[in-house]
Amino acid sequence: MASFLGRRILQIIPVLLIISFIVFVLVFVAGDPVVLMLPEDASQEEVELLRESLGLDRPFLVQYGNYVWNLLQGDFGTSFRYDEPALQVVLERFPATLELALAAIVVAIAIAIPFGIWSATKRNSPIDLVATGGAVLGKAMPNFWLGIMLILIFSVTLGIFPVSGRGTFMHVVLPAITLGTGIAAEMTRLIRSNMIEVLGQDYVRTAKSKGLRTVNVVYKHAFRNSLIPVITIIALQTSTLIGGTLITETVFAWPGIGQLLIQAVHTRDMSIVQASVMMIAIIVILMNLLADVLYRLLDPRIRYD
Repeated sequence: MASFLGRRILQIIPVLLIISFIVFVLVFVAGDPVVLMLPEDASQEEVELLRESLGLDRPFLVQYGNYVWNLLQGDFGTSFRYDEPALQVVLERFPATLELALAAIVVAIAIAIPFGIWSATKRNSPIDLVATGGAVLGKAMPNFWLGIMLILIFSVTLGIFPVSGRGTFMHVVLPAITLGTGIAAEMTRLIRSNMIEVLGQDYVRTAKSKGLRTVNVVYKHAFRNSLIPVITIIALQTSTLIGGTLITETVFAWPGIGQLLIQAVHTRDMSIVQASVMMIAIIVILMNLLADVLYRLLDPRIRYD
């Protein structure tokens, strides 16, 4: 395990370098940010002076080398919109996005695990039809449409939940349901198919023949051995939620990284864009590493050599 973790950590370095290069290239070709940092009546001389002071007049490779050197020191530049270090602005928004992502995962797990298991153990029953039909419906509904519908019903009409913002438990309910529904749909189908496969294994039939209670057979034996694909989905979806909540955060005015990234793209605040993308990339890598570790804990037969 230790050697595996060491190798994976070393693999993170070239991956981050590749990501940093791609982000830098995209920002480089996006346009000149100096134009937005100065008033419209600024002279060409003022534009050139600012460009020179920021190092934007240097060759591409020199700019990229300075960019990587600054990254190693945790310096993503200063946001001209907030007049603060870009990384500091992103880190201030990160807890809100993490809170929403974890809440969405909790909602997804609370829905997917019971319905996936019931659907597998009671195939072709009404609950199976409800679970599979609900999974298809949940996957088909766009997040932005579901979010708007939840706002209209539970906020505008019934007045149960706040329309937007962050601050209390009530604020997080609707955004979490909006994001968690699509994940729950995917997880339900995955749990159902894996449980059906595992329930047909010889060791499950042997456990049943020994007189073990059905609950113990299903949850202790079958469900645990069907968890590895589910762990994969949770790890991937959690990392996706960190960077993929753009629309939902906009709909609910949730002050997270997604909303910050959209605003930064609109205003071409490239230091914020770079810091946000790198933060998301690091989280994705760490979540994949965590998933590999959990595989080993769930199934000791898995080897990393």
